Amino acid sequence: MAFRLGDIIEKTENGVLRGIQREIACECWFTSKGRTIPKLIKLMDEEGSLHIVRDIQLLTAEEKTYSGIQTIEHLCRIPIGGRMETVKLIFTKENCTWTIVEL
Repeated sequence: MAFRLGDIIEKTENGVLRGIQREIACECWFTSKGRTIPKLIKLMDEEGSLHIVRDIQLLTAEEKTYSGIQTIEHLCRIPIGGRMETVKLIFTKENCTWTIVEL
């Protein structure tokens, strides 16, 4: 009897997620095909003020694996401090949490 490891190990490892990560709340649309589309995020700044961002421009979304944890990485442009910034919104499938990484 034989088996192939290639069937088990399909996902490639993307290494370690770089950058400062902050937890956020995210309202997200899940399509019928399982695609995730962030619609609104809430995040706290360093002073403890809550900010709500509704104008999210989704550039790309791709599934990645960091340290064995499956995620969906969304590259987006959002208004921060009066200017448009490029950020990553990371959805962790294992515990259904969202984080933001400013680039």
